[in-house]
Amino acid sequence: MPDRRPYLAANWKMNKTVEETDAFLAEFLLGAPGPDGPEVVICPPFPALKTAAELCAQSAVRVAGQNMHEAESGAYTGEISGPMLAEAGATAVVLGHSERRQLFGETDEALARKVPAALAAGLEPILCIGETEEERDGGETEAVLERQLVADLAAVDGELDRIVVAYEPVWAIGSGRTATPEQAQQAIAFVRELVRRRSEPAAEHIRILYGGSVKPDNAAELIALPDVDGALVGGASLDPSDFAAIVSAAG
Repeated sequence: MPDRRPYLAANWKMNKTVEETDAFLAEFLLGAPGPDGPEVVICPPFPALKTAAELCAQSAVRVAGQNMHEAESGAYTGEISGPMLAEAGATAVVLGHSERRQLFGETDEALARKVPAALAAGLEPILCIGETEEERDGGETEAVLERQLVADLAAVDGELDRIVVAYEPVWAIGSGRTATPEQAQQAIAFVRELVRRRSEPAAEHIRILYGGSVKPDNAAELIALPDVDGALVGGASLDPSDFAAIVSAAG
């Protein structure tokens, strides 16, 4: 089995001012892993992005945006482009988070444009996919994951191993519920098989994360699963000691 480096992403969502970002990183970076440890990516809100990138510059920790528009520039009030993220110091971007899909109407058609645009801007897409509680209860989990992944990566050719996929069951995000290890492994193994249908080498090297109420007390069990390569962490990433504990669980 390829040695896939564990990947931990802290999705702060709409939390933390620039001052709070500074305080978090002043504590977290003291014990952050080096280049030989798990890969750590901080995803702050846009106003704090440049500050976070500057603070992380002398460490192995990277910074990502939480969303982006597919165009490089234009009349898109309130949006931000891939080149803008890269100039601010981001090396990755979260795309297709369930909150973007559910609250802001983001579609698979839009993501099919955003993913290659991110790659073209030199950003690593962290592509989020996952089913709702109704879809899981209806036995539709695999159909939903296949529909989303196939559509979202439709315009990507030959760069699959540059993408990180985050499986986030929507019913587990911010709910305190977590997929059981069996549920997480089954879903993520299925996602890897979907990638394998496109490219055997990419399937062996692509990192697939679990996201959904990951906490210090369940991180080790989830990350130890054969096909789980890390975690996309929400609420628990807002506390530097909690996120450090999750990173340690992967190391």
